[in-house]
Amino acid sequence: MIDLNDHKLELEYPCNWCYKIVIKHEHNGNKIAKEILDAREHKVTKSKVSSGGKFKSYSVDLLVHSDDDRTELHKLFVDHKHIKMVV
Repeated sequence: MIDLNDHKLELEYPCNWCYKIVIKHEHNGNKIAKEILDAREHKVTKSKVSSGGKFKSYSVDLLVHSDDDRTELHKLFVDHKHIKMVV
């Protein structure tokens, strides 16, 4: 089995990146992405709803400019109070 933690992701920046966020059904993925990304250009697409309807997921696509930019945005999504999971 390959341990992916031992390998650094090699990307050419800038590049398009997609964050998949999972939130409770009563929250709005578009609003959450806007809170985090502010005026930064992005696209939010509703993805799936859990079988019980308690959670829903969204894809948030945008241009990232560096590895630091990509990882900092990931941290902002993870730290948001209404986001349950970031994939």
